[in-house]
Amino acid sequence: MVKIDDTDRQILKVLQRNSKLTTKELANEVNLTATPVFERQKRLEKEGVIQKYVAVLDPEKVELGLIVFCNVKLKHHSKQYGADFVSAINAMDEVVECYNISGEYDFMMKLYVKDMKHYQNFVLNTLGEIDAIGSLHSIFVIGETKSFSGIPLNV
Repeated sequence: MVKIDDTDRQILKVLQRNSKLTTKELANEVNLTATPVFERQKRLEKEGVIQKYVAVLDPEKVELGLIVFCNVKLKHHSKQYGADFVSAINAMDEVVECYNISGEYDFMMKLYVKDMKHYQNFVLNTLGEIDAIGSLHSIFVIGETKSFSGIPLNV
């Protein structure tokens, strides 16, 4: 277990809002000098707390404005069906998140597609090729009321 103190949490919180800050700007945000902030950030990276830095895109501006949550039920609960499904999903660009879940369905996926026609093609020609899938349930996002790509950290 990695030990994280309140200062580390402050640094992480600020970086989740804007990872492009310079070390000096980050230090100003957390009321420290640049050297200890730099050292802490490098330690958090080395220990795997910070896994990567990414650019968050506007889906509409890259023509992927339809967000779909797709729940999947496997035909059978077997190690092979599960592995086959996960392997296939990991190769699909449209799927940005996939969770093995409890309840009525086995997996929940989040996808970005251009439009309904794109999703129909994805279901029929991509998901339809996965023999392990027993049934699907699709949920289409009408509007987004909150989006946060980070991890909530209480400081």
